Amino acid sequence: MSAPLPGALFALVTEAEGWRFLDVISTPHIVDSPQQKIAFIRVKTPREEIVHAMHKGLEELGRVLKQQKIAPSGPWFTHHFRRPDESFDFRICFPVESDVTPEGRVEAGELEAARVVQTIYSGGYEGLGSGWGELHQWIDSQNLKTRDDLWERYLVGPQASSDKAEWRTELNRPLAQAAHVG
Repeated sequence: MSAPLPGALFALVTEAEGWRFLDVISTPHIVDSPQQKIAFIRVKTPREEIVHAMHKGLEELGRVLKQQKIAPSGPWFTHHFRRPDESFDFRICFPVESDVTPEGRVEAGELEAARVVQTIYSGGYEGLGSGWGELHQWIDSQNLKTRDDLWERYLVGPQASSDKAEWRTELNRPLAQAAHVG
């Protein structure tokens, strides 16, 4: 069993062998997220087709970057324009240092700098909804106002471990800008 993150909010479940940690988020904190140059594919898809759309988009984005000899400068992420409901509207993104030539559905762009509420979710992707729920409860408890968009950065996933307890996803919710009084 992986050790829980320090200061983590977590749920425990029983198993025949004993207790194990599931669907963990670390204590949320506010950080400044820098502007990032990205290569991306915009995706709009019904909820029931999200897994297929993600795989297809990642494959296409990876193929174009490889053809252009551009290596990602960090983990891939999804930038959602709104909280998902029955459908998803988002970009599948890789941070890059080099300029990307648009090709097919692949575009060049940026993720703007933002002050965000950030946490690390531990567990399988099927539990991300509950991780986001915990993060939104924390945001509400702090009386913070957020923008409509959000992003998930996939730090450790199935490419690194078959044990979902070891998977880590960074959850980011940008804060709304405070009005300036002049």
